[in-house]
Amino acid sequence: MLPTNLHDGWRQAHLGHWLQQALQRFDARVLSLMARNVNVPLALSNLAARGSLSASHVHITRHLALDGLRLTDLAQRAAMTKQAMGKLVEQCEAWGLVERLADPRDARAKRIVFTAVGLIWLGAFREAVAQAEDELRAAVGSDVATVVALGLEAYAS
Repeated sequence: MLPTNLHDGWRQAHLGHWLQQALQRFDARVLSLMARNVNVPLALSNLAARGSLSASHVHITRHLALDGLRLTDLAQRAAMTKQAMGKLVEQCEAWGLVERLADPRDARAKRIVFTAVGLIWLGAFREAVAQAEDELRAAVGSDVATVVALGLEAYAS
C-alpha cells in the first residue's frame, strides 16, 4: 500500500520530462517549417505536411555524416537499433533522400549517403533549425536560451 502523502505529479514535472516535451515540440516545429520550405521537393513537403515524416526521420538528417556512414554507425549515433535504423533508411531511400553506395574501404560494406535531393533536404533542415531556435529565443528570452544551451551542452558532454 502506498503512503497517503505520496503524490504522483512528480512524474510529469521533472527535468527529463520537460526535456522530452521540448524536443518533441522543437522537432515538430522543424518538420512543420520544412514542409513549407519552397526548396523541398513537393513530394517530401507533402509527406512532412501530412505527418508521414516524424522525428524518427529527423535522426537520419541529424546524424548522417556528409561523407556517409555505415548503417551500424548511423544507428549508434542516433541511439537506435540497427534494425530500426534500417527501416528508416529504407523509407528515406524510397523518398530519394539517401542511397546506399559501396564502401571504398570495404567491398562487403555499404555506406548510406545523402542524394542530391537529400542535400536539399539537409539545407532545409538547417534553415528550419535556425528558425526554430530563433523562435525559442523569442519565447523564453535570449539570456535564458543561452543558459539552457550551455547547460545542456555541458550536461551532454
